[in-house]
Amino acid sequence: MSKENIYIKNRKARFEFELIETFVAGIQLLGTEIKSLREGKANIAESYCLFQNHEVYVRNMTIQEYSFGNSNNHEPKRDRKLLLTKSELRKLEGKVKDTGVTLVPLALFINDKGLAKLEFALAKGKKLFDKRESIKQRDIKRELGRIKL
Repeated sequence: MSKENIYIKNRKARFEFELIETFVAGIQLLGTEIKSLREGKANIAESYCLFQNHEVYVRNMTIQEYSFGNSNNHEPKRDRKLLLTKSELRKLEGKVKDTGVTLVPLALFINDKGLAKLEFALAKGKKLFDKRESIKQRDIKRELGRIKL
Protein backbone atom coordinates (compact mmCIF):
# COMPACT_ATOMS: atom_id res chain seq x y z
CA MET A 1 0.00 0.00 0.00
CA SER A 2 1.44 3.37 -0.98
CA LYS A 3 1.74 6.09 1.63
CA GLU A 4 1.25 9.03 -0.73
CA ASN A 5 -1.39 11.52 0.42
CA ILE A 6 -4.52 11.75 -1.70
CA TYR A 7 -6.48 14.87 -0.76
CA ILE A 8 -8.98 16.21 -3.29
CA LYS A 9 -10.63 19.50 -2.28
CA ASN A 10 -13.79 21.30 -3.32
CA ARG A 11 -12.34 24.80 -3.45
CA LYS A 12 -15.61 26.51 -4.41
CA ALA A 13 -17.49 25.20 -1.37
CA ARG A 14 -16.02 27.63 1.16
CA PHE A 15 -16.69 30.54 -1.19
CA GLU A 16 -20.24 29.58 -2.21
CA PHE A 17 -21.48 28.42 1.22
CA GLU A 18 -21.31 29.45 4.86
CA LEU A 19 -20.18 26.30 6.70
CA ILE A 20 -22.06 25.51 9.91
CA GLU A 21 -20.67 22.14 11.00
CA THR A 22 -18.29 19.62 9.40
CA PHE A 23 -18.41 15.82 9.42
CA VAL A 24 -16.24 12.97 8.13
CA ALA A 25 -17.76 9.77 6.75
CA GLY A 26 -16.60 6.67 4.94
CA ILE A 27 -17.72 6.01 1.37
CA GLN A 28 -18.99 2.75 -0.06
CA LEU A 29 -16.81 2.22 -3.16
CA LEU A 30 -16.23 -0.54 -5.68
CA GLY A 31 -12.78 -2.07 -6.22
CA THR A 32 -11.97 -0.16 -9.39
CA GLU A 33 -13.17 3.09 -7.78
CA ILE A 34 -10.70 2.92 -4.90
CA LYS A 35 -7.87 2.06 -7.30
CA SER A 36 -8.74 5.04 -9.47
CA LEU A 37 -9.03 7.25 -6.38
CA ARG A 38 -5.53 6.19 -5.29
CA GLU A 39 -4.32 7.45 -8.68
CA GLY A 40 -5.91 10.82 -7.79
CA LYS A 41 -8.49 10.73 -10.58
CA ALA A 42 -11.50 12.19 -8.79
CA ASN A 43 -13.44 15.46 -8.77
CA ILE A 44 -15.96 16.70 -6.19
CA ALA A 45 -16.40 20.27 -7.47
CA GLU A 46 -20.02 19.87 -8.64
CA SER A 47 -21.09 17.23 -6.13
CA TYR A 48 -23.66 17.44 -3.35
CA CYS A 49 -25.15 15.14 -0.71
CA LEU A 50 -28.79 14.13 -0.42
CA PHE A 51 -31.00 11.85 1.66
CA GLN A 52 -32.67 8.80 0.10
CA ASN A 53 -34.53 6.32 2.32
CA HIS A 54 -32.92 7.72 5.50
CA GLU A 55 -29.39 7.29 4.08
CA VAL A 56 -26.96 9.89 2.72
CA TYR A 57 -25.65 9.64 -0.84
CA VAL A 58 -23.14 11.75 -2.77
CA ARG A 59 -24.33 12.73 -6.23
CA ASN A 60 -22.21 14.05 -9.16
CA MET A 61 -18.91 13.01 -7.60
CA THR A 62 -16.71 11.93 -10.50
CA ILE A 63 -14.23 9.10 -10.08
CA GLN A 64 -12.71 8.37 -13.48
CA GLU A 65 -12.68 4.81 -14.78
CA TYR A 66 -9.68 2.77 -13.70
CA SER A 67 -7.10 2.75 -16.47
CA PHE A 68 -6.32 -0.98 -16.09
CA GLY A 69 -9.95 -1.97 -15.56
CA ASN A 70 -11.81 -4.37 -17.82
CA SER A 71 -15.44 -4.50 -18.93
CA ASN A 72 -16.51 -4.58 -15.26
CA ASN A 73 -15.30 -1.03 -14.67
CA HIS A 74 -17.51 1.36 -12.65
CA GLU A 75 -19.69 4.27 -13.78
CA PRO A 76 -17.79 7.56 -13.22
CA LYS A 77 -20.78 9.59 -11.86
CA ARG A 78 -22.85 7.06 -9.94
CA ASP A 79 -24.39 7.84 -6.54
CA ARG A 80 -22.19 6.68 -3.68
CA LYS A 81 -23.44 5.89 -0.19
CA LEU A 82 -21.88 7.58 2.84
CA LEU A 83 -21.28 5.37 5.85
CA LEU A 84 -22.64 7.04 8.99
CA THR A 85 -24.11 5.79 12.25
CA LYS A 86 -27.88 5.92 12.79
CA SER A 87 -27.57 8.68 15.37
CA GLU A 88 -25.52 10.82 12.98
CA LEU A 89 -28.04 10.18 10.20
CA ARG A 90 -30.97 11.24 12.41
CA LYS A 91 -29.13 14.36 13.53
CA LEU A 92 -28.23 15.36 9.96
CA GLU A 93 -31.67 14.60 8.55
CA GLY A 94 -33.28 16.79 11.20
CA LYS A 95 -30.96 19.68 10.39
CA VAL A 96 -31.28 19.32 6.61
CA LYS A 97 -35.05 19.69 6.88
CA ASP A 98 -34.38 23.30 7.91
CA THR A 99 -34.85 25.70 5.05
CA GLY A 100 -31.76 26.70 3.10
CA VAL A 101 -29.45 24.13 4.69
CA THR A 102 -27.65 21.53 2.60
CA LEU A 103 -24.78 19.02 2.80
CA VAL A 104 -21.74 20.04 0.75
CA PRO A 105 -18.65 17.84 0.17
CA LEU A 106 -15.43 19.64 1.13
CA ALA A 107 -12.67 17.05 0.64
CA LEU A 108 -12.13 13.47 -0.46
CA PHE A 109 -9.12 11.72 1.04
CA ILE A 110 -7.57 8.41 2.00
CA ASN A 111 -6.79 8.08 5.70
CA ASP A 112 -3.80 6.36 7.36
CA LYS A 113 -5.52 2.97 7.25
CA GLY A 114 -6.09 3.24 3.48
CA LEU A 115 -9.83 3.89 3.71
CA ALA A 116 -11.59 6.48 1.54
CA LYS A 117 -13.23 9.26 3.56
CA LEU A 118 -15.35 12.24 2.58
CA GLU A 119 -15.34 15.43 4.61
CA PHE A 120 -18.62 17.28 4.20
CA ALA A 121 -20.32 20.18 5.88
CA LEU A 122 -23.76 21.35 6.85
CA ALA A 123 -23.92 24.64 4.96
CA LYS A 124 -26.10 27.60 4.02
CA GLY A 125 -25.78 29.31 0.68
CA LYS A 126 -24.17 32.75 0.71
CA LYS A 127 -25.83 35.76 -0.81
CA LEU A 128 -24.01 37.89 -3.37
CA PHE A 129 -23.03 40.55 -0.81
CA ASP A 130 -21.59 37.85 1.46
CA LYS A 131 -19.41 36.63 -1.41
CA ARG A 132 -18.20 40.17 -2.03
CA GLU A 133 -17.34 40.50 1.66
CA SER A 134 -15.36 37.25 1.47
CA ILE A 135 -13.39 38.61 -1.48
CA LYS A 136 -12.68 41.86 0.39
CA GLN A 137 -11.46 39.98 3.49
CA ARG A 138 -9.22 37.76 1.37
CA ASP A 139 -7.71 40.79 -0.41
CA ILE A 140 -7.10 42.62 2.89
CA LYS A 141 -5.41 39.53 4.33
CA ARG A 142 -3.22 39.23 1.22
CA GLU A 143 -2.20 42.92 1.41
CA LEU A 144 -1.33 42.62 5.10
CA GLY A 145 0.82 39.60 4.28
CA ARG A 146 2.70 41.60 1.65
CA ILE A 147 3.27 44.52 4.04
CA LYS A 148 4.72 42.24 6.75
CA LEU A 149 7.28 40.82 4.30
